[in-house]
Amino acid sequence: MIEVLILAIALSMDAFAVSIGLGSRHLKQTKSLAILAALYFGLFQALMPLVGFLAGKGLLVWVEEYADWIAFALLLFVGGKMVYESLTEGIEKDIARITHQLLLTLAIATSIDAMAAGFTLTLLAINPLIACAIIGLTTLLLSWLGVYVGARSGTWLESKSELLGGIVLIIIGFKFLLF
Repeated sequence: MIEVLILAIALSMDAFAVSIGLGSRHLKQTKSLAILAALYFGLFQALMPLVGFLAGKGLLVWVEEYADWIAFALLLFVGGKMVYESLTEGIEKDIARITHQLLLTLAIATSIDAMAAGFTLTLLAINPLIACAIIGLTTLLLSWLGVYVGARSGTWLESKSELLGGIVLIIIGFKFLLF
């Protein structure tokens, strides 16, 4: 269970970082932005790992012998991507107006990594629906919090949270490989 919570926190760091960026640049209507960001990001972060799990479950029959290596490679890739993105400029600086279409696009973009990480749920001894609910609720809470953090403190925490999430995913990948 602790593995799922750590995975949930690491996966939600993308959405948390984007939420900080949104909150820091859109100081009007912070409450409604926080609610919308939480709902969009939380929903997609809950659904995408389920898609990854289902795809992984279908593939597991053929690749079961290499499942730990595949999980390691996916988490290394996703974590590495998050580390790289933390070192580059985010897209939130160019966003002038928050729309539902924009939030949908950002929610999909930040949750694609969670779909890849969803494959690792096939290797954990937990109900995948519970795991996806934990991931979604964690992201919902951190996205909501991220908008408020951004509105109060600016963007200084934005890349640091994404960097931390990437490093944690890489560590989880090594755990699958070594233990």
